[in-house]
Amino acid sequence: MNRNASASSKPIVLSLALDVLLNASIPTACYFVSKRFVSSSEVSALLIATTYPALKSVCDLLRQRELNPVTLTVLLGIVVGLFAFLLGGDPRMLLIREAVFTGAFGICCLASLGFQRPLMFYFGRYFVAGTNPEGRAAFEARARNPSARRGLQLVTAVWGVLYVGEFAIRVILVYTLPAPLVLSISPFMIGSVTILAVIWTFRYRRKLVESQGLNP
Repeated sequence: MNRNASASSKPIVLSLALDVLLNASIPTACYFVSKRFVSSSEVSALLIATTYPALKSVCDLLRQRELNPVTLTVLLGIVVGLFAFLLGGDPRMLLIREAVFTGAFGICCLASLGFQRPLMFYFGRYFVAGTNPEGRAAFEARARNPSARRGLQLVTAVWGVLYVGEFAIRVILVYTLPAPLVLSISPFMIGSVTILAVIWTFRYRRKLVESQGLNP
């Protein structure tokens, strides 16, 4: 692995790894505590178990205090989760509701390939330049380079395929494995997919910069 790319992605990977551990351990613990002390109902236990991810998403949204691609992603995740829950009280639907968003995000990535600026253009601009006007202008200027434009298309396509694939696998697991097991392994699935995508994206960007002589 390119050392520069690895160093650049390390803070994001560590943050994602911590989220995976918390999202796997806390909801699973809440599930078993609920089944033992609150209610034997599967729906009630899963509702309590999925409270932590929902509350964390709201807290992340409030902490960022601005409408950027990351905040918008969190907000859409909450909306999609609530919509999925309203579809019915099936326990499997509660397990699928977070996967619905990852699948929708992947589909949006693939659909955006038909536009001049694919979805990952906006994420890349935010992570590289934030809200700095000069930085955003410089990023947009680099993105007009044909090689950079093709690179953004490829990155968007890879993220889209990975997230749609993760959604399909998780749906299969929901209908074939016990609920506690799905609750435990789901965060590792989406976390692993996201970490791999982040590392690959940083490596690919570095390779593109070095091969094409683009400004990093």
